[in-house]
Amino acid sequence: MSGTAGVACKFHPDATLIEDYRAGDQICSECGLVVGDRVIDVGSEWRTFSSESGGEDKSRVGGAENTLLGSSDLSTIIGPGTGGASFSADGKAMYNNRPTVSSSDRTLMNAFRTISNMSDRINLPRTIIDRANNLFKMVSDGKNLKGRANDAIAAACLYIACRQEGVPRTFKEIVAVSTISKKEIGRCFKLILKAHDTSVDLITTGDFMSRFCGTLSLARDVQKAATSIAKKAVDLDIVPGRSPISVAAAAIYMASQASDDKRTQREIADIAGVADVTIRQSYKLMLPRAAELFPQDFKFTTPIENLPQN
Repeated sequence: MSGTAGVACKFHPDATLIEDYRAGDQICSECGLVVGDRVIDVGSEWRTFSSESGGEDKSRVGGAENTLLGSSDLSTIIGPGTGGASFSADGKAMYNNRPTVSSSDRTLMNAFRTISNMSDRINLPRTIIDRANNLFKMVSDGKNLKGRANDAIAAACLYIACRQEGVPRTFKEIVAVSTISKKEIGRCFKLILKAHDTSVDLITTGDFMSRFCGTLSLARDVQKAATSIAKKAVDLDIVPGRSPISVAAAAIYMASQASDDKRTQREIADIAGVADVTIRQSYKLMLPRAAELFPQDFKFTTPIENLPQN
């Protein structure tokens, strides 16, 4: 249900219009007056299952419009000719499909496909894909990253989109589903932020805690303790210069070792994407003040004095 600019009921100008796509009418929601007809539905006419239709595409209107492209997504495809008038004297087809996609739109389409493929591999929702697509379109129009690989720009846009949507992923997670090095994606990330005045919130330990603990199948009370340990360690400046990911990993290790659901540094390192020694270094900084970091209601299975020393 929506109104359309320039079309309104003459008796109820402020009334919402109901769009009946089956009949192609726009109807006043107050009195039922048809105020507009021949409304065009830009969606696909019906779904096609090529294996069931012998390769024949019955959809006459094509896919839904992509507002990020120019007019390249509106095209006409000439079907194969069957009559004699369809072929010249030497047997060649008289009518051929000519490519109508501009180079800029082809670049966008390839980038959107890359972003979609990467997102599918790490189970990102459609909202993040759309934001990454919009960001790539803005970068492409700005022409400030000429000479950089489009795949690297697409990966950087996806990383920024995740940060902006509040579900950040680590660089290593993006690199794992991309064909570009971490160094090149990092360069594009910094260039995009600088050239387009785009901002991202600083990542915190809490951004990764629930996902890491969920992947490790840790109990709720262990996750709560790890969250408290990481937050207090940062607030008390116990782990200066350490990345939030390594602090979160060390906090999970400490909380799990104090519970009956213990995890090794190797298990946590594999999930967090950091090295064992990185977790160990942060853990050693936190251990002397462990009593201050645990929540007061935490039920210890292993007392603090019996926790691993490294």
